[in-house]
This record gives sequence, C-alpha cells and structure tokens, in this order.
Amino acid sequence: MTESAGLPLYRWQEIAQDITEQIRTGRLPVGARLPGERLLCEEYSAALGTVRRAVRELKEQGLIGVVPAKGTYVLRKPQDNE
Repeated sequence: MTESAGLPLYRWQEIAQDITEQIRTGRLPVGARLPGERLLCEEYSAALGTVRRAVRELKEQGLIGVVPAKGTYVLRKPQDNE
C-alpha cells in the first residue's frame, strides 16, 4: 500500500487516483472511452472487484459515466482540490 498524507491507501484508491491523474493531465481527455474492466484488471494487476470499486468511486465523483452497451467515458476533469 502506498501512503497519501500519512494514511495508507487501498489498492482501489491507488487505481482511482491514477485514473484521476490521467484525466487531469489530459492523457484521458473528456469524452475518452476508458478501457474495459477486464483490461484495467490486467493493466493494474488487480482483481475485478478492486477495479469495480475504483470505477464506482470515479462515477460517484462525477468524473466518469457509463453508457449502457457502449462503455465508460470521461465526463469532466477533476477540480484542483479533488
């Protein structure tokens, strides 16, 4: 586990932070389609439940959204304080 501000992070938090940073830097621009969950599992060497938790967190933050039968897309960039 890595640490942020002295607190340990769970793996799903690391994944969510990495994807957030990719959105912030434009590597994943608004409107971009995220890889599928299985590909994210491979990319992060993480279990499906872990990736789903990270994706759920990003959806709750309003950064990404799911279009049924189409995929998951970046909706907006994070604010500076996110």
